[in-house]
Amino acid sequence: MRDLIVVVNEKDEETGTEEKNKCHDGKGILHRAFLLMAYNERGELLLARRSPDKRLWPGYWDGTVASHIHPNETYEEAAAKRLKEELGIAATSIQYLLKFKYAIPYKDKGSENEICAVLKCTYTGTIKPNPAEVSQHRLIKPSEIRSQSDFAPWLLIAISELREQAKL
Repeated sequence: MRDLIVVVNEKDEETGTEEKNKCHDGKGILHRAFLLMAYNERGELLLARRSPDKRLWPGYWDGTVASHIHPNETYEEAAAKRLKEELGIAATSIQYLLKFKYAIPYKDKGSENEICAVLKCTYTGTIKPNPAEVSQHRLIKPSEIRSQSDFAPWLLIAISELREQAKL
């Protein structure tokens, strides 16, 4: 089965769909993505370490869930679905915060070229990571996130944007 994701122009207007792998080949094709930041009742952020089997940035620490938008899906719907699929937990509410565009290559494996929406939520349930997606998870206070070599670049961009806009 082909994994089709939404392709967009610079204004985040949908221009079609393309296979996810093709969107990450070479310099990448601009597409929609999201980063969900899920917090527990104590205000701690749940971070997930990307599976070592990931094509791009394997083993890097990421926000709670980072993924793509499929046809006929909103950012919020995609985030709720992937939170359940990747970590086995449910969002009690999802709030859109901001979005940014970025393009970053990863070694000779491909590139990210995305308009990335940043969302936040609180979560409920027992964390049950899907090993195909997540190798580890941890809780962290948002103030403790600093630029580190083992953090996914889009997470660091999102944190910087959130701090700049006083949303973190």
